[in-house]
Amino acid sequence: MTSRRVLCGWVNFDGRVTSHDALQAMLAAEGLSPAAVQVQSTDAGMLATTHPACSTATDLRAGCLAAVLGRPRWPDAARAGRAEADGAASAVLAAWHDHGEAALDAMKGNFALVLIDTRQRRVLLAVDRTGTERLCFAQAGATLVFSTSARAVARHPLVSAPVSQQALYEYLYCHMVPSPDTAFAGIAKLLPAECASFNGHGLARRHYWQLAYDSSASRDEAALRQRFLDLTEQAVARQRDDARATGAFLSGGTDSSTVSGMLGKVSGKPAETFSIGFDAQGFDELEYARITSRHFGTNPHEYYVTADDVAEAMPLIAAAYDEPFGNASAAPTYFCARMAREHGIEVVLAGDGGDEFFGGNERYAKQGVFEHYHRVPEIFRKLMEPLVMNFPLGESIMPVRKARSYIQQARVPLPDRMETYNFLHRSPLADIFEPEFLAAVDTERPLELAREAYFRCASPEPIERMMHLDHKITLADNDLRKVTRMCEAAGVEVRFPFLDDDLVAFSGQLKPEQKVYKGRLRVLFKDALRGFLPDETITKSKHGFGLPFGLWLNEHAPLKALAEDALNSLGQRGIIKPGYLAFLRREHTTGHSSYYGVMIWVLVELELWLRANIPVGTA
Repeated sequence: MTSRRVLCGWVNFDGRVTSHDALQAMLAAEGLSPAAVQVQSTDAGMLATTHPACSTATDLRAGCLAAVLGRPRWPDAARAGRAEADGAASAVLAAWHDHGEAALDAMKGNFALVLIDTRQRRVLLAVDRTGTERLCFAQAGATLVFSTSARAVARHPLVSAPVSQQALYEYLYCHMVPSPDTAFAGIAKLLPAECASFNGHGLARRHYWQLAYDSSASRDEAALRQRFLDLTEQAVARQRDDARATGAFLSGGTDSSTVSGMLGKVSGKPAETFSIGFDAQGFDELEYARITSRHFGTNPHEYYVTADDVAEAMPLIAAAYDEPFGNASAAPTYFCARMAREHGIEVVLAGDGGDEFFGGNERYAKQGVFEHYHRVPEIFRKLMEPLVMNFPLGESIMPVRKARSYIQQARVPLPDRMETYNFLHRSPLADIFEPEFLAAVDTERPLELAREAYFRCASPEPIERMMHLDHKITLADNDLRKVTRMCEAAGVEVRFPFLDDDLVAFSGQLKPEQKVYKGRLRVLFKDALRGFLPDETITKSKHGFGLPFGLWLNEHAPLKALAEDALNSLGQRGIIKPGYLAFLRREHTTGHSSYYGVMIWVLVELELWLRANIPVGTA
């Protein structure tokens, strides 16, 4: 596994001096030694970064130091020139002196930054608009401890945070720990486009940017389609690295196909593309990747993931993340990234983000059907509902049964309705969790976090509010964490052209019906790409890196042994009832292997992660 891209440190505003042992403890949490980092220190604290992944700068006269992880950019030519000459952190310090916290307004690109101003007794933490990078932190009196890793913050002697039971529940609900929560009690992480300011007493958080929605700027469909193509090409050109070998992930879907085609166009040579297949019916999509490869003349590389690979990857995934992470497609992502590295690729472009900003997730269309119900005048709904719900023998009459189901689902407001199929809603929670664990957690917390993101959206449109929620939950909390960490583990850097700030801003200029209309997804997106992408790519249904884990679990002895051992151990931790684990095993082996395999993966990854962080019997 490659070294972590880590930024960490602390600031004391009470005159306390913390020894280098604290830094060593934080670095050890991520498998790093002090020799692997660049350290800056002041009377107030310490800041350590892996080098050259981070840019650092110090202004001794002003009592300031800064560290920036990522690739920020500035539209202002003078600021961009400063960054080019002296590094991103130097540009951040200059912007801070000129504009204070408002300097964040002009920053684009992906970044996590820490700025310490000892004269003003201020610390500023911030992450980029789309949440590509991350920052975690904890306040301990007059001390602020921070890191790109929640686990590193937890290991600081002044924090010493235990694993949070609440976070474990949220993980089992969401299959990751949603921000602002982390896996450790008392440690938080920033949301996309959020900053935190600390003055030694209190800590204030705010969103410094929000996507603006204004579809009145242009009504010319042809012009909008061309603008989308231009911005997409510009984004790929911006993310391509002229100095390092750059390739692209290619699943065969519209996003990765677009990135692969544009990479070849801007580079003037066939793109190096990397695709994953599975020898399992219904899971392999390599043929679609091959269609795209032939269409654009890419130089394709393919790898078939096996059950042996998955058995190898599961412990690696658990060790790689600072929090439990249950997205099974992390495994094929890792092997795809590793294949790219083995072929000399240092930077790989990924298609993540197209769904969340241009309307590509199938639930947008599905939920839109239920939203029609709320456009029916309330007086008619009050008359209709008793007739349908109380119709004699209604359950035996197909049209009435369907009408009842529709009304029952439509009654649940968004965003709660999107979670009605959540695995934890399939059985009573008292049947799943041990009583003491269940009594210690807030089971409403995951929905509260979803509601906050949904209603914070600047648009009143349900479609755009769902996309705003997915930006936070599906993209920033899940998919970006999956891809960035697995690529890092494989030794390559990943970049996301569809998260380009100009392209994201453009998405806010589209009308809702240019994103989703009468069941069509990504309407303008796909219309713009007709003639550029193969027709088969435009019309294919969404799939992604699905993993046949549930099927293989029945057939592959090492994988089954790994899962059985992990589930048996998890059953001793006082979290999940052993009877529920037995129920999952039984259902998995009786014809529902793919469905129940998802939850078994989530539970196995939890146990593998806990083994590295909590001894059995102390959870």
